[in-house]
Amino acid sequence: MRGGFRLGKLFGIQIRADWSWLLIFSLTSWNLANVLSANHPNWSAGLSWGIAVIAALLFFLSVLAHELAHSLVARARGIPVKNITLHLFGGVSNIQREPESASTELLMAIVGPVTSLLLGGALLIIFGLTTRLPQTTFTQPEQVLQNLGTVTTLLLWLGSVNIFVGFFNLIPGFPLDGGRILRAIFWGLTDNLRRATQWASWIGRAIAWLMISTGIAMTFGIQVPLLGGGLADGLWLAFIGWFLHSAAVQSYRQLIVRDALEDVAVRDLMRQQPLTVPPTCSVSALVHNHVMQNDDYAFLVMVDDRLIGLVTLDDVRAVSREAWNETTVQDIMTPTAQLITISPGDNAREALDRLAQRDVRQLPVLLDGKLEGLLRRRDIIRWLQLEAVLE
Repeated sequence: MRGGFRLGKLFGIQIRADWSWLLIFSLTSWNLANVLSANHPNWSAGLSWGIAVIAALLFFLSVLAHELAHSLVARARGIPVKNITLHLFGGVSNIQREPESASTELLMAIVGPVTSLLLGGALLIIFGLTTRLPQTTFTQPEQVLQNLGTVTTLLLWLGSVNIFVGFFNLIPGFPLDGGRILRAIFWGLTDNLRRATQWASWIGRAIAWLMISTGIAMTFGIQVPLLGGGLADGLWLAFIGWFLHSAAVQSYRQLIVRDALEDVAVRDLMRQQPLTVPPTCSVSALVHNHVMQNDDYAFLVMVDDRLIGLVTLDDVRAVSREAWNETTVQDIMTPTAQLITISPGDNAREALDRLAQRDVRQLPVLLDGKLEGLLRRRDIIRWLQLEAVLE
């Protein structure tokens, strides 16, 4: 499956894992197994690895809870959520559009760190209630850790790491949750989302460069309080800083694109005479007479002047070559009732949102049920490129 694999659904939201998640899951398990072996010399290697894998799974479930909190608040505020994806840096909620107000942005941003902090606090409270710590806890912590059982070790580690995740996400580096909280504050003060995003992006990039420079310094042996030092820790911090910088720049660019499309009507970008095929056309004829003769990958299926569906190259891929002559376009097309459409008077920003929500490349343009044209994703991109050249 493109971009990863599906894990299931929660509250109607599809949960996915990027392939990079397998890497970070393996690294987390390996690192934790080494830590457990060092702190519990009486544990067997199998037990250390078993607890490490369980802890890594539970950790990513807590990351999922963090992202699910974002997504459920977004849906409650009328913002569609396509999916949640676990990846190298934790997880991300694929929220389809920007919030309508600063208050919605603030609530969506803050609920994630609060979820992590509450979860971590609850786990540490349970650890405290179920564990009798000796008076030598602070003077001989290594000895105390060695005497912990498997369940209490899990509680202590998971509680601590969730507290860390909660506070880390509160760093005011856009697009981290803390940066989004900062943007919500700027937005509320200025009533200007673009300006607020620009300011939050600047601060996010500054924090990212601080992470990168600190990480580089750590690779040369400089010890940083709470972060330590050394090549591995330094490279990881610098890598996170680089990722944060890229995300901050990309988030601001996306907002600029959306603003640029706000005052552009769909009718100004659409193809008024899109390519069409009859429903009785065979798949073989579709490929050789239409796909191979044009640069389009989607064709409107028409009966007289009435749109009855849309056929794409993805539909063709689902048919074996041996069946191309016997299979018609009508057999594989998506009927009009299942298509996402748009009106010629709608703005291109709304069209871009709909394209993203269904992950499609084109939208039929209808007015009172009558076909007016076809808007492709490439038409929007071409217009943006032209605007960039002209500016």
